[in-house]
Amino acid sequence: MTEVNDLSPLPLPKAPRLSKSKFLSGLQCHKRLYLEVHQPSLATKPDAATQAMFDMGTEIGELARTRFSGGVLVTAGYRQTEAALAQTESLIQDPTVPAIFEAAFLHGGVLIRADVLERVITAEGEACGWRLIEVKSSTKVKDVHLEDLAVQSEVILGAGLTLVSVCLMHINTGYLYRDGAIDLTELFSIQDLSEAVAQRRAAVPERLATMNRMLLQTEPPAIEPDQHCHTPFDCPFWEHCTKDKPARWIHYLPGSKQVVSQLTQQGVTTIDEIPDGTNLSPVQRRVKENIEWVSAKLGPLLNAVQYPVHHLDFETVMLAVPRFSETRPYQALPVQWSNHIEQATGELRHEEFLHKDVSDPRKFLAESLLESLGDRGSICVYSPYEQSILEGLAVAFPSLKPALSRIVSRLWDLHPIIKDHYYHPAFGGSYSIKSVLPAMVPSLAYDDLAIQEGGHAASQYYRMVFVETDWVERATIEEALLRYCARDTLAMVELRRALKEKAQMNGG
Repeated sequence: MTEVNDLSPLPLPKAPRLSKSKFLSGLQCHKRLYLEVHQPSLATKPDAATQAMFDMGTEIGELARTRFSGGVLVTAGYRQTEAALAQTESLIQDPTVPAIFEAAFLHGGVLIRADVLERVITAEGEACGWRLIEVKSSTKVKDVHLEDLAVQSEVILGAGLTLVSVCLMHINTGYLYRDGAIDLTELFSIQDLSEAVAQRRAAVPERLATMNRMLLQTEPPAIEPDQHCHTPFDCPFWEHCTKDKPARWIHYLPGSKQVVSQLTQQGVTTIDEIPDGTNLSPVQRRVKENIEWVSAKLGPLLNAVQYPVHHLDFETVMLAVPRFSETRPYQALPVQWSNHIEQATGELRHEEFLHKDVSDPRKFLAESLLESLGDRGSICVYSPYEQSILEGLAVAFPSLKPALSRIVSRLWDLHPIIKDHYYHPAFGGSYSIKSVLPAMVPSLAYDDLAIQEGGHAASQYYRMVFVETDWVERATIEEALLRYCARDTLAMVELRRALKEKAQMNGG
């Protein structure tokens, strides 16, 4: 028996199918794309606030479809590729269908789903092609949107369709809603980006080829974490890629990233290696020195408050689709306040407000707040945000403007006082209250709360008022919102007390 040796080369492994989201990941970082394809379990799951943004995008996409009367949705799911392609082809061939939602196309190893594909009819009634419309919940055109449309249009053209124009549909913040039905032609702005997208589209085939070659490697590309990890999106593999970095890694230096880039190019890898004489901001210098620092002016500034000292914090919701008369998309609407009131004796009292139904919250909130704040005492806040909310209320309700203006004149912002006159190494260069509080008052952090930051609070409020029907779940969210907002104002009370102790120890 004769043995035959087959020396023909083995077939090369096939590159995985890409999607438009993976293409965009590859533009941001090849390592991100490699990990998304080959090791997705290494990604950090999106936090509650990020997930709420995704959900908002889905909701906006569904609302946008109602602007295209008679449009038909491709119902096959994202994992049902063959069914989605078949449904899309059937709808394309049906001349009575004016628009297709979630149309599926596969070309060059890339699968995309188009938000809106609108059939274009000439004045003579003849079909002459299609208009591709990408829907975003953002308020303006961004560079990443052009890349998104570039890969979509490349696939659709490759699949044999004629594109008359390529557009982006986004929220128009100039739309002032008044009572009645939402005017979708005003809520959404559609911009023709055909020319700009065509310029980007020319680069798509080579970019895809490069990504596919990279994905066939046995190891992810050796790309160091840098500024690209946060532009245009925060990479979900940041924690994985930085887990072995030192605690004082140079990229943890706050402030200007241009300084970080310059230092990195000089071979500096940790904050402690920054050469003397480097031009650093005051905050960066504090981080480099890494020691506790107390300004001689801290004590007098803290003692300037007038009792009773109120500690005020708002929570707001920003609705992409306005629901209340005389409001605009994404306008910050205050729905909740907390006020911890400290007397000169140290006695502490807490008052709070949370609007719990679907009516406009602003006037109820403003009137209850004016009653709580009264006409005496400093009002401690931790950002300029409270002032902007109060000024917005004054514009919305002219009859309350004099009283609200007096409130504004009593505001006393603790944030710049800490930033300019105190530093603790545990701040890590951040002066957000979430960083400052655990460093100065370790017993009073946020990690025991169901809601731990403002974005999550806003999304939970929206769910409680506009979505949730189960009264038990609504009550659970209400309790979580009240505890979170109260923690913010109690934090200011305890921070003032801790800072006074620091100032006294320093002779202030």
